[in-house]
Amino acid sequence: MASSDGGAPAMETTRRSFLYSFAEKYTSLLLSTAGAMVISRVLTPAEIGVYSVGAVLVGLAQVVRDFGVGQFLIQERQLTDEKLRAALTVSIGVAWLLAALVWLASGPVATFYHEPRLRKVLVLLACNFLLLPFGATTLVCLRRAMRFSAIYAINTVHSVVQLGCTLALALLGWSYLSLAWGAVAATGASLLASLYFRPAGLPWLPGWRGVRGVLSFGALATGGGVVDEIGVAAPELIIGKFLGVAEVGLFGKAMGLLNVFNQLITGAVSPVIFPWFSMQARAGQDVRAAYLKTLACMTALAWPFFSFVALTAGPLLRLLYGPQWDAAQPLIRIMCFSSAFYSMFSMARYLFVALGQVRMQATLDAQAVPARVAAVLLATPFGLAWVAWAVVFGALFRSWLTWRCLVRLTDMTAAQLLAALWRSAIVTAAAAGGAVAMQWTWQDDAAHPLPRLLASALACLLCWLAAVLACGHPLGAEIGLAGRKSLSILTRQGRT
Repeated sequence: MASSDGGAPAMETTRRSFLYSFAEKYTSLLLSTAGAMVISRVLTPAEIGVYSVGAVLVGLAQVVRDFGVGQFLIQERQLTDEKLRAALTVSIGVAWLLAALVWLASGPVATFYHEPRLRKVLVLLACNFLLLPFGATTLVCLRRAMRFSAIYAINTVHSVVQLGCTLALALLGWSYLSLAWGAVAATGASLLASLYFRPAGLPWLPGWRGVRGVLSFGALATGGGVVDEIGVAAPELIIGKFLGVAEVGLFGKAMGLLNVFNQLITGAVSPVIFPWFSMQARAGQDVRAAYLKTLACMTALAWPFFSFVALTAGPLLRLLYGPQWDAAQPLIRIMCFSSAFYSMFSMARYLFVALGQVRMQATLDAQAVPARVAAVLLATPFGLAWVAWAVVFGALFRSWLTWRCLVRLTDMTAAQLLAALWRSAIVTAAAAGGAVAMQWTWQDDAAHPLPRLLASALACLLCWLAAVLACGHPLGAEIGLAGRKSLSILTRQGRT
């Protein structure tokens, strides 16, 4: 998704960054899945449950642990030793404060849950907060420099050490503590690995000058992030209060299926997009063109994905969860619309922060989340379907707010937006058409869903690929380039 203004080297760097980011994401997913499959056969549900409760509680503290320092360092136009030292000071201060709070809370929390083993888990997990700031600063600077191959190596070391240590200790009889020690060992290993890739000139010691600027930026970034997290969690909390836990389960399954796109695509794209936007802004290049190209590529992936999920919601649910979750089908189909629509604006928050508009992003969160919560509150008495439509309303309202901010910052017009989207609409129509055609060949609902899903997915993929190449979509050029490079590598290997 590199802009042509950046030149061939910048385009090549961006492509490699996406490659390594996707590789890092899926390597981590593969290792964590394999680890879960093995460890679940070694430890009992009670042993894993003790660690899970501690990990969830510590995860709440992780929301504020970075305190916007990473965003500050990536978006800053010129990094000096003073700013880097100030950022390290804030990172250490916030992380060590959280470590102290977790340690102090370990006893009362264990008493509250009537689980004395939980205290040891929390004390060990608090140690992570003591180590995290030192490696985190290096990782942020590597992201800023688009050195995603180094980040891939560091995070792979983290995943491998966590899996290896946890499994070894579990086999030696360390029970639930094997999971906690695995997390601590992984943090220490990634810290050591980061020393190898540490950028030259990165200061080792913290400093006080410039701390106020980092804190003011971090307060806005973290405040907006916390408000956004509240908006994400609110529907399930409200449903649980007014409708019941069964309805929470149905809504959670629907959201879980929709979040697969975030786990597989957005989670790999966003780590590259933010530093790339920042690099474009620092170089004085056309950030509007960069965003429009990003928008075109994201919608060419998101719109066909959510169309496929909406069309195959029934078979997907039965394959993944069983027929007892069929009631989630209408929720998925309704919320697929909001997820697809908001994909046009999902990368905008990174553009705003890259342009130094963290206050604008925080204000947007403060306006969008109350509207989403209010809509869900009003809709809940009428049932889950109305809650799903309330989520759609929240996404549309947030999209409108984001569009206003984009216009204000970049002078973007509706005509430019539509020009970036029309090819994605053609690609989506072709992909959905392939899935629909294949769905018609299966009229027997009693048939096993796997063959039906595989056939529909293959038809959808082939039609998507043909449309991307035929209509001249920006993704087509990237796919063609990747294909030519792969062919060239195979040819060279054949000659040798």
